[in-house]
Amino acid sequence: MDLFHKKYSCEIDGQKFESENDLMDHYHTVHHKTILKCHKCGRQFIHEKDRLHHVREEHEKEMDARVHKGEHKHKENLSPQDQVDANMRNFGDNF
Repeated sequence: MDLFHKKYSCEIDGQKFESENDLMDHYHTVHHKTILKCHKCGRQFIHEKDRLHHVREEHEKEMDARVHKGEHKHKENLSPQDQVDANMRNFGDNF
């Protein structure tokens, strides 16, 4: 059993590396490939499809919250006049 096997291998030349960072450095320096980074956490990817998958899996809830941020206005965030206007609309609904 090999406890110190290298689990990251280059898709182009088969060279193996102990860490993902070493593999990324290899791709960039040897094969002149552009390394894509997650804008949220900085994780690096060789393929755009892998970066997109990562963003969907790891940051989707946060992104959803950001997209829907303006949809839920809470009364405490309203200006005093907006609060009065909201209450007046509700008051008129009772008649």
